[in-house]
Amino acid sequence: MQHQEFEPPEELRDTIKCFWYNRRDSGELQSSYEVVPDGYAEIIFHFGGDLSISYNGGLQPLPSPFMMGLLNQPVIFHTKNCLEIIGIRCFPWTVFDLLGLPSGKDGVHIFEHPIAQLQSALNKYIDAGKIDEALTQVKQYFLNARSGIASESMLFKAGVAMTKANGTLPVSLVAAAAHATVRTLERKFKQSSGYTVKDVSGLMRFEQVRNQLWLYPDADIARLAYELGYADQSHLSKEFKRYSGTTPAAFARKAKKRKQVIDSDFVAFVQS
Repeated sequence: MQHQEFEPPEELRDTIKCFWYNRRDSGELQSSYEVVPDGYAEIIFHFGGDLSISYNGGLQPLPSPFMMGLLNQPVIFHTKNCLEIIGIRCFPWTVFDLLGLPSGKDGVHIFEHPIAQLQSALNKYIDAGKIDEALTQVKQYFLNARSGIASESMLFKAGVAMTKANGTLPVSLVAAAAHATVRTLERKFKQSSGYTVKDVSGLMRFEQVRNQLWLYPDADIARLAYELGYADQSHLSKEFKRYSGTTPAAFARKAKKRKQVIDSDFVAFVQS
């Protein structure tokens, strides 16, 4: 598997966490991959191999692009052959402003939008192995989209405050940072991300724990609970299992075992 992440241009850093490229050849047999929740919404372009998701007892093929809204539990994807992906990892409160689309609570969201017109050009670049050129075109699209929205909007201010605090700020302080009432902020937040401020903050904290345990499987879980504002270790464990389907200790054991085989960074989208 090949995975690369790319920082966005300065003008997009309050909107997009990163751009990324992933390539994996699963062969002719169907393979399954788990997507673990985090605090982001992602727009996914895919090329080559088939990509589908379990739906009503069968497999539903996914078009390109599609959107991954905020998840509150792991999702299983299925693919075969050589699959290549370009992903745009957005802060969930920015998707609405950028594309006029709420990320919603649907998890995987199929949508119609002019951004789909990029697919043909990106496919040519991917076929030619010109990954940098494909990413440049995607970045330019979002630079153009970003130029049309105000950076001082309520959601941007709230998002910056939440990001700096890694999801540990109480809702009242997030509202104060956004110069809004709690009621107004919550209404706008649910419209844009499909979730409350508290929900997204919880996902942000979960992501911090997940990444720490992936990189440092022997980390002290009680200490992580204290540093990330959980009431105690039990609270952290409950929230971690809610989002990942497993306990922090079990996840750490899995991470430690994988590190004995490979040494790579955590891949949020495709993880075997």
